Amino acid sequence: MIGVVATLTVAEGKGPDLEKVFADLAAKVKANESGCLMYQLTKSRTEPNVYKVLELYASQDALTAHGQTEYFKAAGPGIGACLGGRPSIEYLDAV
Repeated sequence: MIGVVATLTVAEGKGPDLEKVFADLAAKVKANESGCLMYQLTKSRTEPNVYKVLELYASQDALTAHGQTEYFKAAGPGIGACLGGRPSIEYLDAV
């Protein structure tokens, strides 16, 4: 299994917009990607403009397929418009 933690810092006031774009994306991921075991947006309790996407994939192939979907690519501009900086992406191997 492969984990991904994407840390997103949103611009002031853009949190609700990010949540809306992500909700649509997450619904499509859950409906179409059996290899994606978890795809969850979370919000920091201590930093109000920081969100983390927690992802868990059954394999590298499932992760690669996720990044190639049309709905993932289409969500990029909407998510990007909400950000106040560059996202940080961490890849993790299950042990």
